[in-house]
Amino acid sequence: MRTAALPAAALVAAAALALGLAACSQDPSSIAAQAKAGDRKGYISGDGTVEKIEPAKRQEPVALAGTTLDGKPWSVKDAAGKAVVVNVWGSWCGPCVSEAPDLEKAWRQVSTAGKPVEFIGIDFREDPQRGAAFLKSANITYPSLSDESGVLILALQGKAPTVPTTLVLDTRGRIAARISGPTTAATLTGLVDDVLANT
Repeated sequence: MRTAALPAAALVAAAALALGLAACSQDPSSIAAQAKAGDRKGYISGDGTVEKIEPAKRQEPVALAGTTLDGKPWSVKDAAGKAVVVNVWGSWCGPCVSEAPDLEKAWRQVSTAGKPVEFIGIDFREDPQRGAAFLKSANITYPSLSDESGVLILALQGKAPTVPTTLVLDTRGRIAARISGPTTAATLTGLVDDVLANT
């Protein structure tokens, strides 16, 4: 009797798991569903909250490397001695599209001022050609890594749970600040200056 009951219980559990997985994959609010739809409707991102991390509390340097949307290799190691702004985005994400001009403005301001700063985007869960087309249309001049598979953000130590997220790495490659949600040029340049002054 007990032996016959076990397979039945296992079947019920398996069916429940399958239904749960199906429900998750069809959740229209999930990041994967938003990326697949590409219509920028109903997307909910962070609220722009800023988090600063004191030098003594920063984790190990980020190990981020990949290929840019124009096919060039990039590694955070090549930016040694500079602060690095990392923006996780997708053209399918409305807030990402809205903040793009501010990111470009911030990039132009810090580079024109000759500050030791590098910008890199991470185009999350998107076909590289589509991401490259967006950068061109939005006149974004700093590079972005292709992360169609979604694995590059694993290098960000759990600090990029939503899109968009912008991180500022200190000159040692450690995460020093985070903006959860869309940002402005003024907020971002202010954070960069703080990080450069407190590395």
